[in-house]
Amino acid sequence: MNTKSISFLDLCGHTALISGASGGIGKSIALMLAKTGARTVLHAHKNTGAAQALAEEISDRGGKALVLSCDLSAPKAAQELVDKARAADFAPDILVNNAARQDVLALNDLSLTDWRAMFAATLDSAFALTQAVCASLIADEKSGTIVNIASIEGLAPATGHAHYASAKAALLQFTRAAALEYGPSGIRVNAVSPGLIDRTGLGEDWPEGVARWKASAPLGRLGQPDDVAKAVLYLASPMSNWVSGSNLVVDGGMLSGPNW
Repeated sequence: MNTKSISFLDLCGHTALISGASGGIGKSIALMLAKTGARTVLHAHKNTGAAQALAEEISDRGGKALVLSCDLSAPKAAQELVDKARAADFAPDILVNNAARQDVLALNDLSLTDWRAMFAATLDSAFALTQAVCASLIADEKSGTIVNIASIEGLAPATGHAHYASAKAALLQFTRAAALEYGPSGIRVNAVSPGLIDRTGLGEDWPEGVARWKASAPLGRLGQPDDVAKAVLYLASPMSNWVSGSNLVVDGGMLSGPNW
């Protein structure tokens, strides 16, 4: 058999919508999916300049990208985003729910406003985009795949992240529920749960935490945005065509032992 003619990671002919595409992880996911042939819809809320720069980078590499900006916590914003993508001939059949927020607040200091803002950015946006994209796919009689970016904190919370960990845990359960209900329509839904992912200035901002992570993680390093992007590529591609309702933990082995 000529295996050279087979590529399970070829996304040519597919269109991927990545929410929160202007950030480090979102950018890496967009570049990875574009590199393997997918056209990309890059969602941004406030940092549209970074999304535009990313679109230009994808274009320079021979890909196609569309930038759309909105606040996904606003009513009907997700549906309007998908409608705009369809109108531009960028109807997505791959959705990566990456938009989120992450702030540190002690549980005793959390207000109901803080709690609701976290769930709106992290969970409500994923719910609304999933519903809008799946409705589009079902109307067009097409299959598709959805990847939700969760967190290992959805499985093991950290201090000061009660609202964040709770939202990510809910996102994991939503992943299973969506896989159950959309599976008969040929739509797969999975999640990726990253551990601590490096970013510019992280070592300076939180030296004690970085050192503690490196000392505790079996693979002995922080994650890189590209590590998450590779996991997303696997779940978005035909390589995982019988995988749905699953959570792929990408944490350097951290959850295999005592909590760091």
